[in-house]
Amino acid sequence: MKATGIVRRVDDLGRIVIPKEIRRTLKIREGDPLEIYTEKDGGVIFRKYSPMGDLQDFAAQMCDSIFGSFGHIAAVTDRDAIIAISGAAKRDFLEKPNTAELLHLMEERKSYRYSAGAAPIKITDSSEKYTIGVAVPILCQGDLMGSVVFLLGEDSAQMTENDLKLAQATASFLGRQMEN
Repeated sequence: MKATGIVRRVDDLGRIVIPKEIRRTLKIREGDPLEIYTEKDGGVIFRKYSPMGDLQDFAAQMCDSIFGSFGHIAAVTDRDAIIAISGAAKRDFLEKPNTAELLHLMEERKSYRYSAGAAPIKITDSSEKYTIGVAVPILCQGDLMGSVVFLLGEDSAQMTENDLKLAQATASFLGRQMEN
């Protein structure tokens, strides 16, 4: 655990203000859910809660199936980072933050398919070899949870309308799984 040097007092209702610098660094926005953990030594840890985290193993199996059946590099993200990927090195992608462009695509709540001549969009800032071919938001009861993304490599064929429909079906299925 890293000390920040910032001290805050608990008010009479049990509230603590998380400093703006920490909220900005960790991308904690108003209304974001936080999980609270306690340590044996009396420490308290706050972590951003990702409802998609509950589906991480399931999302990984979906990505594996898509890559195995269709050959697409498939990834599932929550609102902040990649939680599952198949077809590319996991260490290069898992838990890496989404780009601002991907977050913008998700927040528009529209499906995206790359078209030749358009500016390529990266999934993470550290991804040099891959760009987004298809991105579809995952919605649960109208709330944005993340996205299903198929990546294009240097030698990948363009994504088709059927590829977009596959991503839409996958995103819809994951969104419905979160309702249960």
